[in-house]
Amino acid sequence: MSSHEYQFVTHWRMQSSCEEISEILGNAPDLARWWPSVYLEVNELEPGDESGVGKVVDLHTKGWLPYTLRWQFRVTENNAPHGFALEAWGDFVGRGVWTFKQDGDWVDIAYDWRISAEKPLLRRLSFVMKPIFSANHKWAMRQGEISLEQELTRRRTSNRPA
Repeated sequence: MSSHEYQFVTHWRMQSSCEEISEILGNAPDLARWWPSVYLEVNELEPGDESGVGKVVDLHTKGWLPYTLRWQFRVTENNAPHGFALEAWGDFVGRGVWTFKQDGDWVDIAYDWRISAEKPLLRRLSFVMKPIFSANHKWAMRQGEISLEQELTRRRTSNRPA
């Protein structure tokens, strides 16, 4: 693996259903609302087919480091409610695969993200900054885990009968 290539595998466990997790994570434009620590702006450029395959999304994201990323992704597979795959391009290029597995009242969520940093700053500095860039990604995903838990709580609270 070259210095500007990364592989991250993230695991979360949420009390929910695969259907609910798939609905939340599959609604890209809503990421900026419930995961605002990372997603600054998200716009759907193309809707894709009836299953969402081919959907193209434009993103402006950040971590705790003082830079932002501009990138896009296309949904390449949709195995709803058990996950989906995407290909990314822009400041980084690669492939991500979300997988959701029901375990009783819980969902095991995995994200396998294999990318190459293409933003000139990241590409030039990866050979010395790789551990810091990796920590930045882990921070972003931890924020996502916290934000998803909060979104699930918000949905349950707003769906309670008056």
